[in-house]
Amino acid sequence: MGRNERAKERREKRRQEISDLRRIPYTEHERWWGSETVAVVTGANRGIGYEIARQLAVHGLSVILTSRDISKGHEAMKSLQGEDLNVAFHQLDILDHESVKLFAEWLQQNYGGIDILVNNAGVNFNLGPDNSVEFAECVISTNFFGTKRMIETMVPLMKHSASGARIVNVSSRLGRLNGRRNRLEDTMLREQLADEDSLSEELINMTVTCFLEQVEQGTWVSGGWPKIYTDYSVSKLAVNAYTRLMAKALSNRPEGQKIHINCYCPGWVKTAMTGLAGNISAEEGADTGVWLALLPGQTFTGKFFAERREIGF
Repeated sequence: MGRNERAKERREKRRQEISDLRRIPYTEHERWWGSETVAVVTGANRGIGYEIARQLAVHGLSVILTSRDISKGHEAMKSLQGEDLNVAFHQLDILDHESVKLFAEWLQQNYGGIDILVNNAGVNFNLGPDNSVEFAECVISTNFFGTKRMIETMVPLMKHSASGARIVNVSSRLGRLNGRRNRLEDTMLREQLADEDSLSEELINMTVTCFLEQVEQGTWVSGGWPKIYTDYSVSKLAVNAYTRLMAKALSNRPEGQKIHINCYCPGWVKTAMTGLAGNISAEEGADTGVWLALLPGQTFTGKFFAERREIGF
């Protein structure tokens, strides 16, 4: 077989893989979940999180939506319950160690554990034309350290099953290491973060700490950081790297105890976070996250997706 034929064969195989991934996995014989399957969606009182919670509940799961604001969380829960969906609410602030701890204890007492965790809670203060990093510490603390805190706390509560538990991290293409328009300019750091052997929790923490130090010193502009929505982009870059790191550890667990963890970009969605300036609906933005959470016979982990297809980090 010649080089052109092999290349054609690889392209055809890749097209078939993409076609398989995009196939909706909700037919009855593929359904691995039921009404006892418990899914937690953080930051679910509005926007993408609300829509992820709604779609999971429509598929018959028991969904727990969380929100920092108790009144808004109750309002979201009642709205979904009004559609005869099995949805509960619990207050949660992913920035607060005690709040996360109390939530974990409540889950253990009332549900015995969870099957799916969707880390959606996040912030983005930079909605205007100026690339401000005024709130960089809050953005990094919420989007990265808050997500990391939830994963560390929820992993021990994730139920064992043949299908494997699932973690879905809502991320962004803005955090891609090798994005053409918005990449990390520090070549050495970019290579270290991309290298599976050198990637570590210490390296990821060092990266965001270095960024925050440069913000405080006023030197971040020349630091080689992503140029668009810089603080948000760095936070999502860290989430993506941590997803890959955790995938290595969680995939090495014994059969029946595996946890599949992936991240995805919902796109430029019309939500409060984007100032309603997006070009797709929350329903569309939630689709890939729900799809990742419910895929049967899942064999991939530590990947990045958008529009139900794998994209590069």
